[in-house]
Amino acid sequence: MERLGSVNRTFVDGIDLATPGALLRRAVQDRVATLSAVDVPVTDSDSLQLAPASVDLVLSVLALQFVNDLPGVLAQLRAALKPDGLLLAAIVGGDTLTELRQSFAAAEAELEGGASPRVSPFADLRDAGGLLQRAGFALPVTDLDRLTVRYDNAFALMQDLRRMGATNVLVEQRKLPTRRATMLRMAQIYSERFADTDGRIRATFDIIWLLGWAPHASQQKPLRPGSAKFSLEAAVKRRPK
Repeated sequence: MERLGSVNRTFVDGIDLATPGALLRRAVQDRVATLSAVDVPVTDSDSLQLAPASVDLVLSVLALQFVNDLPGVLAQLRAALKPDGLLLAAIVGGDTLTELRQSFAAAEAELEGGASPRVSPFADLRDAGGLLQRAGFALPVTDLDRLTVRYDNAFALMQDLRRMGATNVLVEQRKLPTRRATMLRMAQIYSERFADTDGRIRATFDIIWLLGWAPHASQQKPLRPGSAKFSLEAAVKRRPK
């Protein structure tokens, strides 16, 4: 709501793409005349079936990290936006759950002779900005909020992830059940490497914010190379030492 509040315009037709619950829609109901909930299909194609140039606002919070084809979904959203329409989304990315990833890898390498993928790969901040440009968005902006959540132990963290529906869905994961000894060793490594002085462990969650506009003639344009009126080299030379 804070980020949308910094945009000085009114929206008419918007969609809330796969945000869990209705909290977001209630929070922004005064900023957009119509805001419809749209889910991401659980298919290989991730086809959203949105009409071209049909909406002027797309919001999505903590959902797009689960799609199979994020570049394809962003391209579909760009096509669905009217000229000068806005995409504002938050995805889990960056170093999210790096502690859990490292602890599992170390335990499996030690006890099972090799690591199985446990945590989904996440886009980093630079990748996210590149994806917006690749999808055709103008004036793309990305930034990151880092949250550190503390738990009693690794098993409490994993229980929380299960309640969020964020368990391991990777095709490449090991098919056999994880050995009890491996789980206990993972929890021990986690506590040894990532615990505070009170014994509680830390879990990192990076939230990457994506903002991009459908191109429009009224938007700012970068200057043509070579059109600058002042020389950076000359300005640096004039700086007092």
